[in-house]
Amino acid sequence: MIKKRILSLWISLCVICIAGAQEKELAYCNRQIHKTLKAIGISSKLPRVYNRTLDVINRYNPDLLYFDVTVAPFYPVSDAGLKIAAHFYNHNMATHKGKLEAVMFGKILDENQRKALVWDVERGAPNKIIDQPWQSCSCIGGWHYNTSIYEKNEYKSAAYVAKLLVDIVSKNGNLLLSVPLRADGTFDEKEEKILNEFGAWMNINKEAIYDTRPWVVFGEGPIAEEDIPLNAQGFNEGSYSQAGAKEIRFTQTPKYLYATVLAWPADGKVNIKSLAADSKLYEGKIRKVELLGYGKVDFVRTAEGLSVTLPAQPLNQIAPVLRIAK
Repeated sequence: MIKKRILSLWISLCVICIAGAQEKELAYCNRQIHKTLKAIGISSKLPRVYNRTLDVINRYNPDLLYFDVTVAPFYPVSDAGLKIAAHFYNHNMATHKGKLEAVMFGKILDENQRKALVWDVERGAPNKIIDQPWQSCSCIGGWHYNTSIYEKNEYKSAAYVAKLLVDIVSKNGNLLLSVPLRADGTFDEKEEKILNEFGAWMNINKEAIYDTRPWVVFGEGPIAEEDIPLNAQGFNEGSYSQAGAKEIRFTQTPKYLYATVLAWPADGKVNIKSLAADSKLYEGKIRKVELLGYGKVDFVRTAEGLSVTLPAQPLNQIAPVLRIAK
């Protein structure tokens, strides 16, 4: 049953696969797959998965391939996954005038494997900046539409989604967010409300997300200072759900440093310790601080931190984003 379920996931979720090896190479790979996996009783179906993946790549020229497996398909019992990656990259370069635009995702990757694949962390995030770009995949509900989640109001809130996004981007990551759809292909009114609230926040604060890079440190606060280990392929995002106003995440562009406070402080005051007057993290002068969607705000820089006064009325129910001119 488990084997069939895994195979089903490969066929349905790997809408991402590899194409067009030469006939001789393909035949060899198919024989290897059949031989090495015959012992577990599903070898006859695996060449089909491999062939379909090749067909998808050759026919549709995807830029992204997402595999819900450890490392790559059939790893470690076959090199079929490596052949998929090689063909995918070569095919992509051939269709992009020699430039590699392809991204292939895998889970539970070691440092060496991350040089060839993009690490995907399921429903979680490492608690540090990762040098290589990586991705977190999550969902506002279950991976498939679940009426029980709807009825019990168990969707992630827009604020929760924003906290995850900002935290992930501050660590050099990308968020792949799933919104489960009903059988007719539509989302329900509760999901629509979440998307509208999140979209409204992004419309004002997107410059702190798009085209940004991590700062010297990803953030500060009680959660930032904790050791939050990953569980297998991830599954630690719950540790970030209760992030409050003392939790701050940083992103930057060449012109600005952005500090996102993961909740509105009740007293309207934000103190950023990493930007204290004697901080080695930011030794330049701070001449202007702005609240995105509002404008200039008052601030004082002391040995305790950069103290910022926010407007009395919060702009939204999600998170304030400060822009600091470098």
